[in-house]
Amino acid sequence: MRDGVVRHNGEVAALGAQTSAGDRITVRGYHYRVQAGEKRPRVLMYHKPEGEITTRKDEQNRQTVFDRLPHLKNARWVAVGRLDINTTGLLLLTTDGELANALMHPSSEVEREYAVRVFGHASDQQLKAMRDGVDLDGSNAAFDRIVDAGGQGRNRWYHVTLREGKNREVRRLWQSQDLTVSRLMRVRYGPVSLPKWLKPGKWRDLSSQAVQSLIESSGVGGSGSELLLKPAKPGKKSAKR
Repeated sequence: MRDGVVRHNGEVAALGAQTSAGDRITVRGYHYRVQAGEKRPRVLMYHKPEGEITTRKDEQNRQTVFDRLPHLKNARWVAVGRLDINTTGLLLLTTDGELANALMHPSSEVEREYAVRVFGHASDQQLKAMRDGVDLDGSNAAFDRIVDAGGQGRNRWYHVTLREGKNREVRRLWQSQDLTVSRLMRVRYGPVSLPKWLKPGKWRDLSSQAVQSLIESSGVGGSGSELLLKPAKPGKKSAKR
C-alpha cells in the first residue's frame, strides 16, 4: 500500500482505508472481490471482583457482572460458566450461546485453572486424595493438577486445574480434606489467561486470534472470518482480511 500498488474500487488505497462486502481490490494486476464470511462472535474477558454475582437479576439487588458490561443491540451477553459471589477472577462472556454451551460442556474438556489460598499446609496424602478423586454427592471429583505456589505463615497458595465446572467444586474438594479455602481466583479458562493488568471490575474484548483459539478449543469449529478476499479471475490466489 505504501508503494501505491493496491487499488480499492479503482482508486489507490490509503493506509487505514475501510472495506466492505462487494468492494473490488487490485494488487499488481491480481483482482479480488470482498465477500462476507462467517461472522466472528464477540467475546469479553471480565475480571470479576468479590461481591458480584453471575446472574442477570437478583432479588436482593446485589451487583451483578452484567451491570458493568457494554450495551448490545439485538444481542445479549452469555456467561461461560459461573463464579460464586466470593470467587474472583476470569469470567468469559460471549454473544454466541452455542460457543458458551460448548465451552461449558464436560465433553469439551476445556481446562479451568484456579489460584487457591488455603489456611494450613496440605499433606502429600491430602493432595493425592484430591488428584485421585473424592465422592461429592455421589459423583467423583478430582483435580487434574495441583501445583504448590508457596505462601507465608499459615496461608498457602496452590494452582489447581480441572476440566469441569460443578457447583463450588474447587472449594468442596479442599473441604473434603478438612482444609479451608480463604481465597479463590480463576486465572485461566481454556487458552485464555487473566492478564495481570486487567483490574477487578474491568473488561476487554478478546483479540480475533484469541477468539479463534477459544472456538477451536470448544470444538464448535468455524473459521471466524468476517471478510474474505476472493479471486475475481480464475487462477488468482485468494487472501484473507
